[in-house]
Amino acid sequence: MLNIQILCVGNIKEKFYTDAINEYLKRLSSFAKVEVSEIKEYKLIKESQQEITTALKSEAKDILLRKKGYTIALCIDGKQMSSTSLATHIDNLCTKGISQITFIIGSSYGLDSEVIKSADEKLSFSVMTFPHQLMRVILCEQIYRAMTILNGKSYHK
Repeated sequence: MLNIQILCVGNIKEKFYTDAINEYLKRLSSFAKVEVSEIKEYKLIKESQQEITTALKSEAKDILLRKKGYTIALCIDGKQMSSTSLATHIDNLCTKGISQITFIIGSSYGLDSEVIKSADEKLSFSVMTFPHQLMRVILCEQIYRAMTILNGKSYHK
């Protein structure tokens, strides 16, 4: 069975996001083992560039220690693909013997360059910017959609 880790900076306080994520995780349980791992978000006081850089480096240390297997960093400059292309890509990774995939979602300031360099690939969902809490919901939904495509289920339209 495929193991998927969603490694994210920060936690979610809004119940509606948590409910949506939990629904997709429940649906995904018949296709893959999915684990959401949260990294503590560094709290900023002045939001200066130096403080942001320090925060990203601090978060990067935790991310680099906890990521597993084949890693995909979510970045605005990453490769964009359709839902069916993502499904095919996941299938191709599994065919190559990869059984652990980690998707990395950064904080509202993104990801440190060391995390991006260490990733096996970069993926972008849009040239638009999304709140990282909402990105977690979108990622869970797209992983679920990919699994339904690969398993011939009627969810994908």
